Amino acid sequence: MFVAAEASSAHYALKLIQYWRNQGKDYTYFGVGSNAMEAEGFERIGKSEEMAVVGAAEIFAHFSHLKSVFNQLLEQARIRKPNVVVVMDYPEFNLYLARKLHAMGIKVYYYISPQVWAWRKGRVETIKRFCEKAFLLFPFEVEFYKSRNAPYEFVGHPLLDEFDADLLDPIKIQYQKEKYGIKKTEKLLALMPGSRRGELDQHLEIQLEVARRLLKKYEELRLAIFVAPTIKKEEMLARLENFKSPYILLQDDPNKMISLADYVLVASGTATLMVGLLQKPMVIMYRVKWLTGLFGRMLVKVKYFGLVNLILDKEVVPERKLAEANPDELFKLMDRFIADPTYTRETVEALKKLPLYLGEKGATARVAQALEKHL
Repeated sequence: MFVAAEASSAHYALKLIQYWRNQGKDYTYFGVGSNAMEAEGFERIGKSEEMAVVGAAEIFAHFSHLKSVFNQLLEQARIRKPNVVVVMDYPEFNLYLARKLHAMGIKVYYYISPQVWAWRKGRVETIKRFCEKAFLLFPFEVEFYKSRNAPYEFVGHPLLDEFDADLLDPIKIQYQKEKYGIKKTEKLLALMPGSRRGELDQHLEIQLEVARRLLKKYEELRLAIFVAPTIKKEEMLARLENFKSPYILLQDDPNKMISLADYVLVASGTATLMVGLLQKPMVIMYRVKWLTGLFGRMLVKVKYFGLVNLILDKEVVPERKLAEANPDELFKLMDRFIADPTYTRETVEALKKLPLYLGEKGATARVAQALEKHL
């Protein structure tokens, strides 16, 4: 059983399924996942595109649906008795599910650990008690788990497995840009408002306003809006109905899309790590509903919220959250990248160090092999 309710989690679960298929392993899968997982034979009890909500206010609004999926998962676990369950991120749901599954004698592993090192650190005790181990992606997580005597395995980040040097080749990038009519003399600004509908509600209009101002100031600037796999293109077009500036709407492999960009305005999350690995100057933003923001200010105890800055332990790229993530502030930060090539080059040089902090390639294979002893 997989419980992969976020776009990034579902992507990593898909990679595990594909790995096993390529190894000739005849396993069956069910649980919560994406359309792409379903295309690989995964039986969906819950749909990641319907469950990808974040924050207290959003969880309250979707509670009845989440509870229904939770109960169905437990019922199917009782009937099918899966050899192993992999829960991924989504801590409020998955930690309670792990407790229930453990009571049934079912082995549970946590892949994509929740940010227990950042807030509500006591949750690691729940992982320690009800999960066989946590698979860790980031080196800074290791010391935290070790200090709590919690079972873990550092596997590195699965994004490294997908990294292709061609995506950094300027000649190949320009060839791809020309397919969309972007000339050598033009620069591409990309908007990445998020993979959840709630994130689109909070981020899209602000990002569009920043883009309007930048397009007005720089004639050589072009605009692309990247659509996450969990969002239908038609839904994004409906949201863009009143946006009159010219733009390119793209929905493709995230790495391929990001490789086209010269500058990125991006919602906080795994996408920021993809942007960083592809060495693109970015500004990270994050807004949530007021109730979630109130809880966040009370509970979160970290210096940075952007993954890139967390990993490198300094603000390599600007990040703004809540009320600070407003059009005036974000315009100023994005404008500096366009107006100051030296600053942009320095940012790119700092981002080149990211892979050094993410372990070795092969994370998907390491996780798959650790789970195989139960399969």
